Formats: sequence, structure tokens, C-alpha cells
Amino acid sequence: LTRAILGSQPTDAHILLHGSFSATGKGHGTDRALVAGLLGMAPDDPRLPQSLALADQAGMSVSFESADLPNAHPNTAQLSVTDAAGRSIAVTASSLGGGRVRVNAIDGLEVSFSGDLPTLIIRNQDRPGIVAEVSNLLSRHGVNIATMQLRRDNRGGLAVMILESDQPLPPGVLQELTRQDGIVSSIYLNPEGGV
Repeated sequence: LTRAILGSQPTDAHILLHGSFSATGKGHGTDRALVAGLLGMAPDDPRLPQSLALADQAGMSVSFESADLPNAHPNTAQLSVTDAAGRSIAVTASSLGGGRVRVNAIDGLEVSFSGDLPTLIIRNQDRPGIVAEVSNLLSRHGVNIATMQLRRDNRGGLAVMILESDQPLPPGVLQELTRQDGIVSSIYLNPEGGV
């Protein structure tokens, strides 16, 4: 999910491990699993045990550190990643067991989503009308919003919308969203692939 949110292959990753991830993560392969995800590997990829060496071969610098993240689930990691173009993002997420994951924060803004549904992450200016414009655009294209979260760093500053939908976005909708006045960036996570 962190790689998908960044939108590219990270070249640098600093990973904070919290709780049981910090205490037993290395022995349980958490470090290798997280790096495998950053490399775009599937959970059942047979190369997963070699992910640290594969990251080195791919030119990805990786560092780990233990951390006490306030009010975090015991199986939580914070991944701060940067790509070759200098884009960076910090994602805090928790492993809930049984292959389920919950993203808790993006760049310090609280969120809550799993990535199991088609998910839009929209950074926008905090001003009246943007939420209505986005929801109207999705409605015009037949996209039903399953859940919506709104967060902002401060009044009139930047805000983030997390929208999970019942169906994938039709082609061209993401580009149309990005052209909307007041939208800073749009990221689309499609668990079925595509767009």
C-alpha cells in the first residue's frame, strides 16, 4: 500500500517498528515482508526471504528503527519513503491478522482504510464546495461512495479525503478529478489492478 500511495518504486525507506513488530518482527520476518511490499512483491512471492538483498540490488536504501508510536496497535509500522524524483510520503499502518491491514495515517494526518475496496486519496485545499464537486463528479460517472473520511491539518490549509467506492473508477475519472480547481493531488488504489 505504501508503494501504491507513493505511486512509484521507493529508493529510500526508513521504517519504524512499534510494539510486537519491534520486539519480534525481525524473527518473524516482518522486516523482509515490509521491504518485499515496497519492492512490489506479492505476499506469496518465493523471493520474499531475500527481499533485503533484492532491495540492495535494486538500489533501495532501507533502515529500521524501534519506536513507541502513541495509541498504536501492537503490530504497527511507520514507513517513510522517497522515490528517485524526490517525492516522499510517510504511511503508518497496522497488521490486524489474517492478512488484513489498516492504514492509520498518511503524512501525519489520521485516516482509516484497508485498501480492500477501490480507494481515492485526494489532497485538496480546505475550502467550501470541494467535497460536493468530488462527490458530484463521481456520481456523474456512476461511482457509488461506500465510505468517506475528511481530515485537515488546519482550517483553510490542506485537507485529505479518503473515499472508498463499491466499484472501480471508470477510465479518465482520476485525470478529471486532478484537473478540478482546489485539488492538489489524487491517488487511486485499485485492488483489482488497472487505472
